[in-house]
Amino acid sequence: MAKPASPIAERLTELIDFDKRLYFFILVIIFLIIRYLTNTLVLESIPDYENLDQQGGLMFFHIFNMLNYLWTPFALLWKFTVTAFLFWSLGLMIGYKANFKELWKFALVAEVVFILPELLRLLVYMNPSGAVTYSDIQNFEPLSALWIVGPSNVAEKYHYPLSVLNIFELMYGALWVLGFHTISRRTVEESTVVVLVAYFLPLLLWLGFFIGAYR
Repeated sequence: MAKPASPIAERLTELIDFDKRLYFFILVIIFLIIRYLTNTLVLESIPDYENLDQQGGLMFFHIFNMLNYLWTPFALLWKFTVTAFLFWSLGLMIGYKANFKELWKFALVAEVVFILPELLRLLVYMNPSGAVTYSDIQNFEPLSALWIVGPSNVAEKYHYPLSVLNIFELMYGALWVLGFHTISRRTVEESTVVVLVAYFLPLLLWLGFFIGAYR
């Protein structure tokens, strides 16, 4: 017999009870707009970018950005699927069963957290000074370990791992604790264990692999 939903679970269920297809469309549009505006700032920070652009020197920059825009919705769908699978499979391994479809839909909702760092980057450099370079904008990872130590103070192979260690990942994990608690009807403490095992442990293993494999 299923456990009754807690007041927190009932409240969260009410909050995320909306059309997920429309939400996904809006989410993709927001990511695309922010990334387009940020890429425009990056472009404008390149010295003499107008002449370079006219001469075709920035062709690969535009091609890469266009491919990134086209790939954004598929990258998000892939991320939701992998994340939901990790919670479903590793949760099941430790005896905490949860519906995969509901986990997938919650992964879609929880992704809103990662709009915040991209939006912060855009807002910080909306009116950049003349001293700001394109690498400053690209390497700006707000509220992360990289942001604290500074990209110039660590080797390049640590840039990505340190950028991933940020406050938004912790917010995402906390949101997943509530999500798994709501979907599986497990306690918050049990759901915290699942988040640590199914999300943060694989994330740390991946970052360790990235550092070891970096050349």
